[in-house]
Amino acid sequence: MTVMPHLLIVDDDRDILSLLTRFLDKHAYDVSVAEDGVAMFSALETGAIDLVILDIMLRNEDGFSLCRRLRTSSNIPVIMLSAMAEHTDRIVGLEIGADDYLTKPFDQRELLARVKAVLRRTAEKADRPDGADTRPILSFSGWRLDVARRELRAQDNALVLLSGGEFELLLAFAEHPQRVLTRDQLLDLARGRNHAAYDRSIDVQISRLRHKLEDDPKNPSVIRTVRNGGYLFSPAVKRL
Repeated sequence: MTVMPHLLIVDDDRDILSLLTRFLDKHAYDVSVAEDGVAMFSALETGAIDLVILDIMLRNEDGFSLCRRLRTSSNIPVIMLSAMAEHTDRIVGLEIGADDYLTKPFDQRELLARVKAVLRRTAEKADRPDGADTRPILSFSGWRLDVARRELRAQDNALVLLSGGEFELLLAFAEHPQRVLTRDQLLDLARGRNHAAYDRSIDVQISRLRHKLEDDPKNPSVIRTVRNGGYLFSPAVKRL
């Protein structure tokens, strides 16, 4: 029997919760809802949530704060919703680890497409047939990127949490080392050609990766900026 992906919608507007629940249920998703952070983390404790759709403008604790808290312990995919069309909100959402961002009002079909895209990018090895993923561990500068497990580990074997978008971007770099890649190429490699591209989101996620990979993020040696060109992943990469 096919298991339906389990989505958690966090919004304090009950009309939106009801509307999205009915729509997503019709498209074969199991949906839970929460109106605040307490209910959100209570639902997540079940361990059965595959993706969180998180509104920014919540009473008590806002979505930005909840996403930050979530990212300290989990890399579960997050799509943020906002009634504000400001690019600043989009950038902040990506900086704190959201995988995607959608501005209200939105077409429900666009949300559905983004849910499918994020779940596809962050699918775990257990969801694939045995032996379907034979990609190796990629080693560079003391780091190890386990493609099958979707894990990044430091030289001391400490696990470094990455959002789904950060993982896909780092994988794109590691699979194309010592080569200048433009933003458009990175978007294609990391998210696919059908993704609704927000060009500067690449810069935001690269900044986040630098803070996790670099000794000095302001003077990066792993992910270098190439003026008028794009970005260059400097280290040699070994396949283990």
